[in-house]
Amino acid sequence: MLLGGIAGGYYLDSFLFKNIHKNIWFHILCFIIGVFLLFVVMKISKNTGRTLAKYGRKGQIKRMETNILVKEGAYKYMRHPMHLGLLLFPLSIAFIVASPSFILIISPVEILFMLIMIKFLEEPEAIRKFGDQYRAYKKQTPGFCLKIECLKELLKDVPKN
Repeated sequence: MLLGGIAGGYYLDSFLFKNIHKNIWFHILCFIIGVFLLFVVMKISKNTGRTLAKYGRKGQIKRMETNILVKEGAYKYMRHPMHLGLLLFPLSIAFIVASPSFILIISPVEILFMLIMIKFLEEPEAIRKFGDQYRAYKKQTPGFCLKIECLKELLKDVPKN
């Protein structure tokens, strides 16, 4: 998706934003924003991964698997904090490559695609795995939360086990 987004973005830029790639300040600003967003993506991924590893595993199970529904850390505020970080990934790459078409058109479509995947694949899988426990969690906890306290928890360092 990312390589297609980059190629498609540059292709659309040649029609929609013909002279933008000659503007060095646009590239510098986009690069700074993109690197910052990428840092946020990596921080969220690291913290949510550590939270899942710390609270979501009991017994001998495969690496990257969970068998306990996690409601600690950022998961007490939102059901999909790791996905929130991953949703920002295409946008961060779009900014790094400084493609207005990728930023404004393609990455929102990719984000929408990921949201559809969460709704129709991830959520039903969690219901199959955790049953009524997940259904109750789903009623109490939004999929995503952008409140300040949620974001602070999301970006707070989680120590390794």
